[in-house]
Formats: sequence, structure tokens, C-alpha cells
Amino acid sequence: MPSQETRPTLHIPGTAGHEIPPRGSREGTLRYLKAGTGAPLVLLHTVRTQAEHFRSLIPLISDRYTVYALDLPGMGYSEIVPGASYDEPAMRAGVERLLTELDLKDVTLVGESMGAVLALTAAADLPERVRRVVAVNTYDFRGGIARSSLLARLVVSGVLAPGVGPVIAGVEPKPALRKILQGGLGDKAALHEDYVDELLQVGSRPGYPTVARAVYQALPSLIAARSRYPEVKAPIHLVYGEKDWSRPSDRRANKELLPTAGFTQVRGAGHFIALERPDVLADLLNAPA
Repeated sequence: MPSQETRPTLHIPGTAGHEIPPRGSREGTLRYLKAGTGAPLVLLHTVRTQAEHFRSLIPLISDRYTVYALDLPGMGYSEIVPGASYDEPAMRAGVERLLTELDLKDVTLVGESMGAVLALTAAADLPERVRRVVAVNTYDFRGGIARSSLLARLVVSGVLAPGVGPVIAGVEPKPALRKILQGGLGDKAALHEDYVDELLQVGSRPGYPTVARAVYQALPSLIAARSRYPEVKAPIHLVYGEKDWSRPSDRRANKELLPTAGFTQVRGAGHFIALERPDVLADLLNAPA
């Protein structure tokens, strides 16, 4: 569990926090939330968020599944390891640690944004453990979050800039974070103030600005990971918000790459479907397979 100084400000009813200890000096402790009963379902969050991103979805699916919501390496309350990589292979290794250390089998992997890419690549690596993948708004296109608004472009460009980038990454005013996140929503009211406050608390953890900058720098590795998608043997369902940052051409490219995958486009929704339309995801996951 996180220490008293870094205790989450949000609690999802029916969930409990757990940790996976590191196996060596290059790994950090991973934190995850667990809820429900039934077949295992793993939730993987988006860029700049954490397990609480799924606060509205977990109660809708925990009667059918044992839900594991992971804080990806260095994010949320998972340990920040100095010098760690946050490229796709390193983040995928964290997902695979959850599946193997807990010996999860017959798993439904559900990821949003960056988490969607990791769900697909982890499924490619561990076909014997994964029965289904639901990939929501895959974060695998040029520009990424910078497509959401002028403010996001300016902030991301500043964070990535040589020299001043680490300084800018450590400055995160609440109005700016709120505005950037709202750029990923069709319904701006779906972003609640207590969630923004929770993200700001995590952002104040020592070392987190380095993580944030590294995650933005990792976008090329997430784009490159598309080449792994056809390796997935489990059934795949692609979900996109109508107003997602991806362009229609990006979505068509993934549909062509995965011609047998199911496809749902959520009318009016943006990039953060788990925040604004958790009911759509719950209906998809709870439907008989």
C-alpha cells in the first residue's frame, strides 16, 4: 500500500490496494487495485493517469469479473525507479509482471490510450494467459496528446524541449491540467475536480516530472508497437471515441491491420471513454462472449 504521505485521495467502493514487490534493483514496486469476483480482467490506464481512471467502470463490471487496475510503472503510486525506461517494452514488462506474478490466466485485457497499446503487445507476448483484448483509443499515432488542443501542443513541446523540458515538466498548474484533460472529452463535465486533485497529488511525487517527460518521449515506441498487433491470437475489439485524437485514417489503418477485430465507435465521446462513457465499456465487457 502507498505510504501515509502518498495515500490516494480517492477510494473506489469495493476495491482494495495491493502491491507487487520488485524482483531486482531495476524494477520498482507495482501498485494495483483489486475488486469483484469472477474471471480476471486487467485494466490499463492512459497517459498521465492511474488506476483511479477507472473509478466509474470498476463498479459496473465487478459483479462479473475479478478486476485488477494497475498503476503502470512509475505512474500513480507505483514506485519511481531512477533511470528507468518508460518506452513501450519497459511499460509492457510491468503489465506482464502483473499477469505472471499473480499467475493470472484466461484474462480479459482492457486498455485505454497507452494502456490499449500495452494490452495488445502484452497479449502478443503471453497468448497462453490472455483470452480477449479490448483496446480503447489506441495511443499509436503521430502527435498524440498534442492533437487535443493548442495548450496541449504548447505544454508537450515545452516538456520535450532540450534544457528547459525537465523544468516545464515539473510545473503543472491545476487550470492547465484540467484544460488539457478536458481536451480528451466530448462531455467536459465528465472530468471531476476530485480526480484532477488526485492527479496533481501524484504529479507532486519526487521524481514524477521525470516520469511524465519520459512518457511523452515514449510516443515513437508506442507507434512502433503497432507492428506487434497482428501477433495477437486472442479476439480483439477496438473501441474509438468519435472525437478521439486519432484521425479516421488512423482508425482505418488499425482496422486494416486487424481485419477480424470487432469495432465500436462511441458517438460524441473523446479520448477518455472510461471517464465519460463507462456504461458503453461495461455493456461490451458484460455481454456474453
